[in-house]
Formats: sequence, structure tokens, C-alpha cells
Amino acid sequence: MAEQALAGALRGLYVITPDCLAPNVLLERLRAALSGGAVLVQYRDKGRDAARRAETAVALRTLCRQFGARLLINDDLALALAVAADGVHLGASDGDLAAARRALPAGALLGASCYDDFERARRAAAGGADYVAFGAMHPSSTKPLAVRAPLSLFVRCRAELHVPACAIGGITVDNAPPLLAAGADLLAVVSDVFEAPDVASRAAAYQQLFEENARDLSQSATF
Repeated sequence: MAEQALAGALRGLYVITPDCLAPNVLLERLRAALSGGAVLVQYRDKGRDAARRAETAVALRTLCRQFGARLLINDDLALALAVAADGVHLGASDGDLAAARRALPAGALLGASCYDDFERARRAAAGGADYVAFGAMHPSSTKPLAVRAPLSLFVRCRAELHVPACAIGGITVDNAPPLLAAGADLLAVVSDVFEAPDVASRAAAYQQLFEENARDLSQSATF
């Protein structure tokens, strides 16, 4: 199926936009992140200005397509559909996953926040999620009160659910390698990319981690 083929390709740096940047600054930094190798972008903006959110989402979508990346909208299925985004990411209280799956066009991505709850991830996969997200993996300035999630979730996800798993929460280039070793397919990052002195270089450093992890897996498979 097209959806399964698409989900199977989900691996790499997944940047989530901060809501503290002016649109022009956000676009500039996102362009740098995409040039450094980010493969997914999640537009997260809890503001109430619907027109501004839609305008920004369209600009982000256009930029993502220039780099062959995909744009997901955080917690807003209606906006994702309105701007023809590549999918939507839903939290626990942001709508029914099965209903979102039915509403999304063929090939669109559906992601689900599962926190530290493997059974939630199991239900999300059964409901049509293309990937499940676990976290916070480390203390996070974006969500300082978020529950911490264990690395074992990625091992179980790979063994039992066979859908890509995303790690989120306080991730940096320095603490990312154990997440990849445990089985994370995606690393969702906000501050460590968008606040970096050189955004493109920081994104490229994540890309290098994925390449190193792939080589390690290939070498281990030969023994």
C-alpha cells in the first residue's frame, strides 16, 4: 500500500517549529535546517490568529517542497487539510486517530503522541498512525512538565508494532546516539536546531548521526 511504503521511509531529523519566532525568521531558519538534511517539519503554533497560522503554514509547505521534505501540522486536522499539508500530528486530546485517517487524503502522514505509554502506541498503530512518538526522553524546555519515557519503548515498538518510532523531548546532538541505538527512527527537535548558532550545520550533524547509525546496523547484521 502507498501509506505503508511512505511510512517505511520515515527516518531522519524531524524539526518542530518554535512559536517564538517571527514568520520571516522562522522561514530563514527552517530553510537552513532543510538544507542541512531535515526530512520532516511539524508546524506547531498554539496562537489564535487563524489567518496568520494559515499563511505561515502555506509558506512552510512551499519551502518544504523545495527541499523534498514533508510538512505536518500539529494538532489541527482542519488546517492540515486546508493548506494541503503532508499530514497531521495529534496528541492524546486532539481528535480521533481513526477519524483523522479517514479524513486525510491517500499518502498523507498521521503521527500520534504516545508519551510513555506503549499501549497507547499499540492503539495508535491500529488506528492508522504512520508513526508513534515517545517522550520526553530528556528534560525539555518546550514542555518542562512532560513525563519521561524509557528507551525500552523503542525496542518494543520495533519488535511488536513495526511502525516508525519518533523520539522527542530535550534531544541534542550529544544525547541522540543512544536513542538511535535503541531503535528510534525519527528525532524530533526544537531548540537544539532552531537556537543553534549555525542551524544548517546542526541539522547536518544529526544527519551524520543517522548515517553512522545505519553503518553500525549494517555492520552488526554481517556478524
